[in-house]
Amino acid sequence: MNSRSIRILAASAVVFALVMGAAALWTEVQAGGCRCPLIYAPVVCDKGKTYPNQCEADCHHAKNCVPAGIF
Repeated sequence: MNSRSIRILAASAVVFALVMGAAALWTEVQAGGCRCPLIYAPVVCDKGKTYPNQCEADCHHAKNCVPAGIF
């Protein structure tokens, strides 16, 4: 394998890793099939249920959510 082939292979590996990393920044919420970012900004909603972020709370149809720690 020559040096050009090695560089192409290495570049392909980097691109693959970047694409897979970007895909990992999103999660699928089973209820409703929503796609939410993996951002931890917890919210507390009715009945004291805490969700990792507002998107996931919305996907679960949670009501009256406020940022966790601020009541």
